[in-house]
Amino acid sequence: MRSLLWFLLGVIGGFIAAHVMNNDPRGHEVLADVDARITEFTDRMGEAYRGQEARMSGLVDSARAAGADVVAAAKQTASGAIDSAADASAAVIDSARTSAQKLTD
Repeated sequence: MRSLLWFLLGVIGGFIAAHVMNNDPRGHEVLADVDARITEFTDRMGEAYRGQEARMSGLVDSARAAGADVVAAAKQTASGAIDSAADASAAVIDSARTSAQKLTD
């Protein structure tokens, strides 16, 4: 609780000091310079963020496309395996029928 009180007193004191400095022409210049530097910093950070976001978006799109290609290839391979298994089982069934007919004749 004591820390919160000191924090609030510091914030209030900072606002009072900034108000007093802003009323003085030299203090006004200092605050304007600080404000300009903060604005420049935030603009640069925003540009860097947007650049990284665009880069990440490109990577995500590439990964998504690669994943779709892998899924399509897996579907094609599975379909081919199923068809091969069906053909092989049909051949085995035909062979068994032929053998059964030979035995019954």
